[in-house]
This record gives sequence, structure tokens and C-alpha cells, in this order.
Amino acid sequence: MIGLGQDRSASDLVIEPMRREDLPDVLAIEVASFSLPWTEEMFVNELGPETLAAMLVARVPGAGAPPPVVGYICVWLVSDELHINNLAVHPRWRKRGIARELLRAGLEHGRRGGAGAAFLEVRASNLAAQGLYRQFHFEPVGVRPRYYTHPVEDAVIMRRIGL
Repeated sequence: MIGLGQDRSASDLVIEPMRREDLPDVLAIEVASFSLPWTEEMFVNELGPETLAAMLVARVPGAGAPPPVVGYICVWLVSDELHINNLAVHPRWRKRGIARELLRAGLEHGRRGGAGAAFLEVRASNLAAQGLYRQFHFEPVGVRPRYYTHPVEDAVIMRRIGL
């Protein structure tokens, strides 16, 4: 795999709707990223036609044929609120701006859908993710005690007003 380095930038990414055939790559990223990963069935349910979900994947053209999925974001648009459920990047592709571009695309989806605010939960110990969200004007607004398991940990609820 090639990386997004000096000669490549996050603008080289292709961000597009997730397809069922993307699930093997998505599930590999999910397992590598979370201690309690979503199952294939959970993703399939979110891909259904009668859902509030938008699922986007990031690909790097030229990194293989077909270009591999290197990250994804899953969001729900409920009334005028966007809820960010999952955002993950394959460990080999982290720290290259991919999560930033996926988050930007997810927020744009919410804005186009009429959302006026966005919400998410993040592990209290995940300072890197919290830093990314703060760059996008998310602010902590609460805590969900013992929200996560494996290991048990609080979730910080973050909100952004205005998309």
C-alpha cells in the first residue's frame, strides 16, 4: 500500500457511500479500531433502504485495484440533529487527514439534510479523537458514566451547534 505522504494529500481521497461489498474492509477496520466492534449484521442493517443512516467510506486511488477502503464514518440524521455513530481509519492509514475528511463529509451530509447540531460520544481516554472533534468546534456537554465496556469507561458527549 502507498501512503498519503508528501506527494499525496487527503484531497486525493475519494469519499463515497458505503456498499455491501465494502463490508470486509470496513469490518477489518472496525475490529482493529474498537474493543467491542459492530457486527456485519449491524452494518447491513444500517445499509438498508429504510434507515436514517448515511455510511461513507474513504478510498485512496492508486493504492490497489479496486482502491481499498481506508476509513469510514457512520452517521444518523434524525430530524434536525446529526449523530456521529462511528468514525474509524485503518491503523496503517492514520495521521494522514483521513478522519478529518470523513468527519467533514459527515457534517456536510448533516448540513445538506437540515441538521442544526451534531452529537457524538467518545471514550474519555481518547484524547486524540477529542482533539479532532474540537478542531471542528465540538464541545463537551456531558458524560455518560460507564457507557463503554471492554474496558469499562465513561463517554464524553460532545456537541457542535451549527453545521
